[in-house]
Amino acid sequence: MTADTATNLDEAIIRSAETTADLIKRAREAVHGVIFGQEAVVDGALITLLSGGHGLLVGVPGLAKTKLVETLGVVLGLDAKRVQFTPDLMPSDILGTEVLDASENGKRSFRFVRGPVFAQLLMADEINRASPRTQSALLQAMQEYHITVAGERHDLPKPFHVLATQNPLEQEGTYPLPEAQLDRFLMQIDVPYPDREDEKRILLFTTGAEEAPARPAMSVEDLLGAQRLVRRLPVGESVVEAILTLVRSARPGETPDLAGKIAWGPGPRASQALMLAVRARALVQGRFSPSIDDVIALAEPVLKHRMALSFAARADGESVEGVIGRLARKLG
Repeated sequence: MTADTATNLDEAIIRSAETTADLIKRAREAVHGVIFGQEAVVDGALITLLSGGHGLLVGVPGLAKTKLVETLGVVLGLDAKRVQFTPDLMPSDILGTEVLDASENGKRSFRFVRGPVFAQLLMADEINRASPRTQSALLQAMQEYHITVAGERHDLPKPFHVLATQNPLEQEGTYPLPEAQLDRFLMQIDVPYPDREDEKRILLFTTGAEEAPARPAMSVEDLLGAQRLVRRLPVGESVVEAILTLVRSARPGETPDLAGKIAWGPGPRASQALMLAVRARALVQGRFSPSIDDVIALAEPVLKHRMALSFAARADGESVEGVIGRLARKLG
């Protein structure tokens, strides 16, 4: 590649990034027209979708997790479907099933009836209320973007994203997600209680005769273009090294002062997730290249569901969040 070609490419990326940043700004404003406060949660969800990944929203009931996913579907112009996960939900209720058809001449054949997984944005509501067997029905879809039923492959729409909501595991009637499935979520986004002023706005704007509806701000083509742009944004060597240092230090035996405290840690998929997420975060904030601050900010949501502490560490009062925070601070 010649110097002139590289310059033209950089200019094209900058022009595309400027246009995309304006679209993302409009999308954020549209979401906040319905979801009051929760800036970190909204940004986390947008970063997840711009990275082309799946997100896990964790919080107690009533914090507008479902409302956020519905709003994102409208704002981003996505074909969205919802599945309410319950203990009696079966894999075929998500993926679809084959039915036997009889024609007029008496011949019989099987026909595949698509399930709700055939959507651009699938809301898996309260995913941890379903059995592990049903949860695992999404494994192939989330990783390979197709499903297999009765030996036949069925491709999913593009883009395809899963935004799952989850109640805290200490509540009754929940099943912990398998580690293999957790690893397929690009980020875990914790949804906190709103502050007093935001809750006051919620009271005033959602208990009247009418509620403000979500309005479209981007199209599917805009989102796909933004996802392609995220993968083209330049990443400095220092940021790459920071990602590698952080992820590797969160594995058993890699950090001396954490010896015996980490039971299992993040694999290379965590590094890939961070690489995409820091680019997307920069774009959401109107920047065209990520920094080490982006790595530090996204360390917890990208890593916390991909690692676990040993029994001894938990007995000593250690937490996954605290360990990640210590590792991230070393990057600064």
